[in-house]
Amino acid sequence: MMQESHCLRYGAQNIHYEIVRRPRKTLEIAVEPDASVTVAAPLETPLEAIEARLRKRAAWVMRQQRYFSQFLPRTPERQYLAGETHLYLGRQYRLKVIPHTHNRVKLIRGFIVVQTPRPYSPETTRELVEAWYRDRAHLKFPERLEHCLARFPAPQAFRPQGLIVRQTQQRWGSMSPAGHLLLNRRLVQASVDAIDYVITHELCHVAEPHHGPAFYELLDKIMPDWERRKQRLERAMA
Repeated sequence: MMQESHCLRYGAQNIHYEIVRRPRKTLEIAVEPDASVTVAAPLETPLEAIEARLRKRAAWVMRQQRYFSQFLPRTPERQYLAGETHLYLGRQYRLKVIPHTHNRVKLIRGFIVVQTPRPYSPETTRELVEAWYRDRAHLKFPERLEHCLARFPAPQAFRPQGLIVRQTQQRWGSMSPAGHLLLNRRLVQASVDAIDYVITHELCHVAEPHHGPAFYELLDKIMPDWERRKQRLERAMA
């Protein structure tokens, strides 16, 4: 994978963007939640062709940057100390760390309770909590996928070839050209209606790979309130 940094002048504005070159057939422009711009491009695509596509989409890019900028600066990184709050399925839970002979994480009323032989090690607490989130994501995401598929008139036509759960820095989800659905592990911290928005959005890409009018027409039909869900997701997870 090759990565390059560039800047495009559009009117009075500069659009700074990263090109990530991969063995792929299509070119895709994405505005990430931190308002950065990434262009995924085939390995041999000339810079002139990339700039032409980005210039054509520049107005949309800047609208997306303005949208995400309203949620910045984002919440500082968690320190994994007792008393700190953490999200799970859209609800805030306080972290409680208890000395114990075995490692274990469980949800008790309003607390994420971490039992560990190393209660004074934030790094150990972080590892345990992250592993717990990962386990919960592997349980919850398949459930929500089935729920979201039921929204479609022909669910099996939109069923992905596989579901991958991975911690990513930027996107909440993606649908590969081969039909594999990738969901960000962090999404398990969001509310169920926000999770359903991300999954439904990506399922629509099975029929419409690009964010053109046909894609949004399909998304509007399947999930008419998707914009409210998207905004709730970005506000809660900022």
